Amino acid sequence: MEKTLTYFQEKKQKSEWITVVSILVFILGIVLLVISGETTWIMSLGLVLAAPGFIGIIVGIVLFNRTISKFKSMYLKDYFSTMIEEGVYRPKKGLSQSEVYACGFIKRADRFKSYDYLSGRLDGIDFRSSDVHLQERQVYTDSKGNRKTKYVTFFKGRVFQFDFPKKLDHRLQVLERYRPRDGYKYQKVDLESMAFNKKFNTYATDSHTAFYVLTPHFMEALMKVEKNHPGKIGFSFFDEHMRFAINNNKSTFAIMPFRKIDEKLVEAFKEDVEGLYEIVDDLKLNRNIFKEE
Repeated sequence: MEKTLTYFQEKKQKSEWITVVSILVFILGIVLLVISGETTWIMSLGLVLAAPGFIGIIVGIVLFNRTISKFKSMYLKDYFSTMIEEGVYRPKKGLSQSEVYACGFIKRADRFKSYDYLSGRLDGIDFRSSDVHLQERQVYTDSKGNRKTKYVTFFKGRVFQFDFPKKLDHRLQVLERYRPRDGYKYQKVDLESMAFNKKFNTYATDSHTAFYVLTPHFMEALMKVEKNHPGKIGFSFFDEHMRFAINNNKSTFAIMPFRKIDEKLVEAFKEDVEGLYEIVDDLKLNRNIFKEE
């Protein structure tokens, strides 16, 4: 594995150096063009530097993206399959729109992107997840009176779906700064825990479902999950699934320029996956605590 990590790191480092050197050459070329005036040889030298510099930037970026893609599809795919029972990792795929909006509290987007799909079984519980990036279209008028369009991100984080050990006939949502958006008739429910009510708003199509699912221990577990995952979080329960989303403005398995591909990076990804085991354990999804006798 170490040799494999070294291989990808060397490829990535090469692409970064190509990009950096090309940027410097391109900038120098542009500067010469600006100051050349009517001096032909300076203008020619500027063109000679700017053109290959620009091409080098494109080449470096393409090589970088290709290296990261191969690292994920070759190395991380095998790595995650050893960590998770029936583990499947697809870096270029993600949850579908219907799966994401099944949460019931995520606003529909004008631009939808999902990636870094990860699924498998954790302590006997099936799960599916992916990073999700959602944007809405906004039309505005600039200072010159021209109408323009821009896309603004309102959700960037991860969406999860876990099996729930009890089939629920009614819908329940536990939300931190979200509101139900699935069109069903909800009523707001206040629970016995003041701390829980302060942190979350609870909505249910049937109040008995809220009190049935949200036992004191389960509320405490949800509070712990929220504490360990900073960001705007929401949970929904319906049928045989628990879904939750974390809007934290992050890409879970992102690899940034000039950050080494090494054991430290892989360990960070490992901790993200191990966090899923903690969620299952905290919420006791691997126990039949809700099954009727």
